Amino acid sequence: MKTRAEALKELRRTLSEAGFETAALDARLLLLEALGISATDLVSQPDTPLKPEQADTLAAFARRRLNHEPVARILGGREFWGLPFRLSPETLVPRPDTETLVETALALLPDRQAPLRIVDFGTGSGCILVALLHELPSATGLGIDLSFGALVTARANAIDNRVSRRCHFALSRWADAVSGSFDLIVSNPPYIASEVIPTLDEEVREHDPLLALDGGPDGLEPYRVILREAGRLLAPQGLLVVEIGYDQAEALSSLAGVHGLEILRTAHDLSDNPRCVAMKRL
Repeated sequence: MKTRAEALKELRRTLSEAGFETAALDARLLLLEALGISATDLVSQPDTPLKPEQADTLAAFARRRLNHEPVARILGGREFWGLPFRLSPETLVPRPDTETLVETALALLPDRQAPLRIVDFGTGSGCILVALLHELPSATGLGIDLSFGALVTARANAIDNRVSRRCHFALSRWADAVSGSFDLIVSNPPYIASEVIPTLDEEVREHDPLLALDGGPDGLEPYRVILREAGRLLAPQGLLVVEIGYDQAEALSSLAGVHGLEILRTAHDLSDNPRCVAMKRL
């Protein structure tokens, strides 16, 4: 039976030869999960032989990765904003770029201790809403999604991160079932044009839920709905912050004007692409 070090080396080589640019990191993460050990265990006891069941699990993980399933989906979770999040087939894998939305919203809030009301449209795994509630101890939140499976996952993540007493989740097509006044509206909606989806990277095209990707013919349909509904849902001094595609900042600026909203900030992600737009009512 292979040792931990030998298994790691072999998996790293297999993934590298298959063309995975992150082969070393992927192999390490998959091995730690398959063996149920920590990075410290691997470093301190590299010559420990794998148990048969560990070898079987690692082999299954390797087959899934070679089929271009994202590592986060194989592991069943991903960190976002320093917090752990479960994943399911109905949710996107949280991306570091989306943290730009959380950063921007927090930067524009004058009082983080205020009893703010937040609604998150297309909540998915709940990562945006849960991260915000983690930073805003007096805030309450409502997560909206059209997928019941996503809502189940989001609720579990709220429980795991100890904010479940301050948030609720509801099944709705955007704001159809939502009323009231909110201090902060956030959303990472589907924003990829329908015709572009078949050209996406295989890891996205084959493993991310279509419902969370398809933004209609021009990728802007969800924004038209959200910006329109913001007129009745935003409190007088409320904020609307949405994630956008790298080439959609100009289009969002035009839509904002049509719906009586003023652009406060366009924030860029780690690659210096426009990644989110913050707005308020005129």
